[in-house]
Amino acid sequence: MTVVTRFAPSPTGFLHIGGARTALFNWLYARHNKGKFLLRIEDTDRERSTDAAIEAIFEGMKWLGLDWDEEPVFQFSRRERHAEIAQQLLDEGKAYHCYASKEELAEMREKARAEGRPPVYDGRWRDRDPSDAPADVDPVVRFKSPNEGATVIHDRVQGDVTFANEQLDDMILLRADGTPTYMLSVVVDDHDMEVTDIIRGDDHLTNAARQKQLIEAIGWPVPNHTHIPLIHGPDGAKLSKRHGALGVEAYRDMGYLPEALRNYLLRLGWSHGDDEVISTEQAIEWFNLENVGKSAARFDFAKLENLNGHYIRQADNAYLTSLVGPILAENTGQVISSNQLKLIEKAMNGLKERAKSVNSLAESSLFLVAERPLALDKKAESLITEEARAVLMRLADRLETLDQWSEDTVEAAVRAAAEAEGLKLGKIAQPLRAALTGTTVSPGIFDVLDVLGREQSIGRIRDVLSD
Repeated sequence: MTVVTRFAPSPTGFLHIGGARTALFNWLYARHNKGKFLLRIEDTDRERSTDAAIEAIFEGMKWLGLDWDEEPVFQFSRRERHAEIAQQLLDEGKAYHCYASKEELAEMREKARAEGRPPVYDGRWRDRDPSDAPADVDPVVRFKSPNEGATVIHDRVQGDVTFANEQLDDMILLRADGTPTYMLSVVVDDHDMEVTDIIRGDDHLTNAARQKQLIEAIGWPVPNHTHIPLIHGPDGAKLSKRHGALGVEAYRDMGYLPEALRNYLLRLGWSHGDDEVISTEQAIEWFNLENVGKSAARFDFAKLENLNGHYIRQADNAYLTSLVGPILAENTGQVISSNQLKLIEKAMNGLKERAKSVNSLAESSLFLVAERPLALDKKAESLITEEARAVLMRLADRLETLDQWSEDTVEAAVRAAAEAEGLKLGKIAQPLRAALTGTTVSPGIFDVLDVLGREQSIGRIRDVLSD
């Protein structure tokens, strides 16, 4: 049987980090087994579902590189099919009309709480004669769930999880206005999409028991279940916005690479020995459900940042330049020319060594596209002393005499200047860096001179001398 997994987000907000990990695990399991990965938009909550949220889900999935195999399914568009199954259950005596009012249901729950019982529906219309039905009430359709025994979920992470049937009340299948509920829609859609494996958060375990009862009543095969522990914050509490429960697009905007975030999410609750850096190809080859942990994973920004730094250092320079260019354009308000992009790409080996994010990479590239004369930051400005000006003037004169301009020739010239001045290399390199970049942090100074070229380098040095 072909493995078919699905990711089924509700479009009521962004694609958050927990949902992204669920999507990744489903995608990897399908790809590992050469099966299908499907996308379903569970938009039955018409008041809260938005087109913007649907678009954010699509964009987040695409940015993460999680492609799906068929056209997305929109749950709301299938409501007639869902209602058809509810009618089938009514016809077979496996569901019934319930006429209990909101007031009755509230009173029922209050009484149960007072008696120390779970506040569940008491089944008062389960076996009642339909002739008792009040004429002015539109009924809901409830499922006749088993009253005795237990429902067992055979879960590939949690093991066998048993639910006493008496604790699971008769859930609503169709609301009074005839619209299907989430529980019915999920069961019908999973069957019709031929889903073989349901991989989702362990907050759905109780839903799994209810859905299994419904699946068995209809007579359909029960999919394999895998419920993965939720992601917690560093303090062990449920992940919230203060921990990093942000939309995927927020991580993109913070300068994380999709391949780094994929790798990090994979390691949140799944392991392959001591491997930390795992390529997409390796992840597809190695992924299994046996190695999913039973305890909640803790989100750690420092680990994500370090992993992102690794991926930046390994990334292709042209690729990084394509990411940095738009950020520079937005931050500076200027059009970044093709020549400037070539300059950035040429400097990228030095720029990416210390970068932890694409944003920091863009920030350290600013000096390459800055208009002359450069604005020096306070630290850089403090290095341009009268003594430093005199040294830089003589260095500029020396650099102008070079026949060839390369990293080797400028290094030889700067070292010769330091020796002639009786200075350690750092004493000449620090004010030189300030003059060339406007800051005190940059790639190697000889690399900077080489990338900027003769005209720009000497021009920037002379700019600070004329202030």
